[in-house]
Order: sequence, then structure tokens, then C-alpha cells
Amino acid sequence: MTSLDVQSIGSLRAALTGPAVAPGDDGYDDARRIWNGQIDRHPAVIARCASADDVAASLAFARKRGLDVCVRGGGHNLSGAAVQDGALMIDLSGLRAIEVDPESRTARVSGGATWAELDEAAQAHGLATPGGTVSDTGIGGLTLGGGFGWLTSRHGLSIDNLLSVQIVLASGQVLKVSENDHSDLFWAIRGGGGNFGVVTEFQFRLHPVGPQVRLGMFFWSREHGTEALRFARDTLAGLPDGMGAMMVGYSAPPAPFVPTEYHLRTGYALAIVDFDDGKLDGVVAKIHDGPPTQFEMVSPIPYVELQKMLDFVIPPHSLSYEKSVYVKEITNEVIEVITRYLPKKSSPMSLMPITPMNGAYSTVPDDATAFGGTRQPGFIIGITAGAPKQELFEADRAWVRTFWEALVPHSSNYGGYVNFMSEFENDRVRASYGPTKYERLTRIKAVYDPENVFHHNANIKPRQT
Repeated sequence: MTSLDVQSIGSLRAALTGPAVAPGDDGYDDARRIWNGQIDRHPAVIARCASADDVAASLAFARKRGLDVCVRGGGHNLSGAAVQDGALMIDLSGLRAIEVDPESRTARVSGGATWAELDEAAQAHGLATPGGTVSDTGIGGLTLGGGFGWLTSRHGLSIDNLLSVQIVLASGQVLKVSENDHSDLFWAIRGGGGNFGVVTEFQFRLHPVGPQVRLGMFFWSREHGTEALRFARDTLAGLPDGMGAMMVGYSAPPAPFVPTEYHLRTGYALAIVDFDDGKLDGVVAKIHDGPPTQFEMVSPIPYVELQKMLDFVIPPHSLSYEKSVYVKEITNEVIEVITRYLPKKSSPMSLMPITPMNGAYSTVPDDATAFGGTRQPGFIIGITAGAPKQELFEADRAWVRTFWEALVPHSSNYGGYVNFMSEFENDRVRASYGPTKYERLTRIKAVYDPENVFHHNANIKPRQT
């Protein structure tokens, strides 16, 4: 593992306005710790950047000493891309500023902020933009890979609402990038991940949302899986425009609204969100005409709490692993695979979210952004292992892999969603983007990061001339 002498660390500290943390320093172990407890890596030094200039200085330091580079935003990516042995870690977690302009309905967000922080700041003005479904996810990684959540059918992906970024290139150059400035790079970062530089600021378009929305959640036990999933599929197909929705295979939480006999029992939930306060009652009435639920909850909920609703499922620092596929439809064959494999999970934390990708998501042309997936209506099926102990984790990591392999023959894109990759197998990265987008991305990569400095990600190698 690469190590640096005291003099080298001192020169980095002198170049930064933020601190640099090295092995043996107080706070080093906390600074290298990320969301996935399975990852235990030791960077040579951690540059806790306080500005874009600090990022540029860190890159110059790494370049001069031949150090590998990794970038931490929220540290939430399950692959552990944020931290690498012997590398210089560019840590953006100190960059948390958020400025909301309610008149223009825009927000400027620093690269280390989380979705919880943006949601809170924007909701103070009754505004929001599409983000994730786990609130401590970082703005940066989620957005650069695409970004979907409860608002996607209504307002598209996070990248569809991205107006501009400030990015630091591998050379240290700081650029403002938008549709009008470096438009090729702006196309690439909207879905191409962290392949092209370190984004230190995002500007988003915001939309009126909340502050209260209405949530309906309906649960069927695993014994009723086939009937429940077919009914949930048909219910989603008939939802009014603009409603949020998700199907989840998981273990019911020990929450107050869950009857005791169903605590931690595996089953299937259908969650539906009404942002207009008028559509949910009709949907609930139709659900009550279907297969009887084991329990349900229909209630107003603050939008900021909706965004935190899944935080408890896999707590931070649990051992985690995930894969995903795209499917055009939840066919009976897909349902057969799900009902065969979901009950085989061992840990109550492990889950299978199914997210409809439709509505506003599908109004954006396929080639408008680099997003790794078709804009045709369909679903993302994620399979995630989460466990508190290694033995349980290993069992469910194997479960994820075999479950995923069984779904692949039914998928429209087995590469899946790049933000849901714990392993960046080259064929899956290419498959996610497809040959045309991938080739275009390699050409842009060759312009902005020809030496592939930013390669700890769903990597796109620069095109060789």
C-alpha cells in the first residue's frame, strides 16, 4: 500500500484550505469509513476539500506523486468507489452549502450535500427536485448516474432537472458546464457518472411539491405473492399520471402500523404517493376490491419524511451488496422468478425494490442525456443484500447473484442501473449504456480525462486514437 512521508503530507496541507488526514491522525478511521460496512480500505491521505481550488490542488498533488485518486461525495455507493487502498481520497463531505432561490425555483447545491439536506432546504419554500429514496444518499453520485425516486414519473430524473455544474477536471481546470457551455461534457455527466471530473456544485430546477403528500402502503404476505404482484402490476398500469409508486419485496418492519404477527415477515408491499391530494382515494378503493391485504396504511406524510421512509431498512455501515436489471414489463414469468427467489433471502434487511420508470421519465429522448438505460416505459428491479454480520451477508450476496441471474433472461437491459452496481463488470457497464452512447462517452472521456484518472466508478475508458 502506498504511504507518504511527513514532508509530503505537509506540502499537501499547505496547499489546502481544508484539512488533510493521514494514517495515524485523529479522525482518520472515521474519515475513511463509508456507508457500506463491507468496505474497509486505507487511503494514503484524505484531502477534506473546502473549495474547488482545494480539489484542483489535491489533483495536482496526486499527479506529481503518481497517486491513485478516488472521490467521496456522500460515500453511499455500495461498490466502495469513494475509498481505495493507497489512494488520495478527495473528500467533498465538507462542501454542504445549499442556496434555494424560490423566485426562479432553482437551487445551488455543493458536491458533498445529501438529499436530506436539499429536501429540507427546498421544502422550506414548498419545492423539491427528483432525488433518491434513501435520504442520506449523496447528491453527487446519485445525480451523475441518473437519479430516480418518488417524483420521477412527475418530473423525470435528477439529471433531467440539472441546469449546470461546476466541475474540476483531472488537469485541475475548473469549468462551468451547461447546455450552453461545454455541452458535450454536460451531456456526458448526465448519466455518465464520475468519469469526467469532480463536481463541486450542482444547479437544479425545482418544482412545487408538498409540504404534505399522501401515502398509501399495502402489504401482502409471501404466501400470496403471485396474486399480489399481478394485482400490483395491474394497479400500477392504471395509476393516474404523476403519482409516485414502488413495489418492494422485503421484511415488514416492527413499526406501529404493522401488526405484531407480521413483524419481520417477508412479503410484498405496494407504495403509492399522491402529490395532488385528490387521486389516492380512488386508487385505494380499487385496491380494496382486490386481494385482501395483511395490513395497510393510508395517511398524509410530510414530503421530507417520505424521502426518509426507507432509511431504516438497511442502516448505515451494514454489510451491503446489490445488482439490478431493467425489464419492459412485470410479466407472469418475471413474477414467477420473484416469488421463487425472494423467500430465499436470509437477512431481514435484504430487499427487492421495483420502480416504475414512466411518465415524465419517458418524455425525454433516449439520446438527450448519457443515462444508462432506455427512456421507454419499464421498470428497474433492484436486488439488495444488507446484513449486520459477515455470515449472513455472504449468504445474501449469493442470493442476490443467483436471483439476478434468474432475472437476466427476462430483462431488456441486463447491465441495469449504473448506480446499483456493486461490481463494475465491463460488459455490464457497456450493456447499460448501449453501444452508441458508450462510444460517444469514450470520445468525450478522451477529451476531458485522457489518462483515466477518474476510474473508480462504472468506468468508461477513454477512446484510443
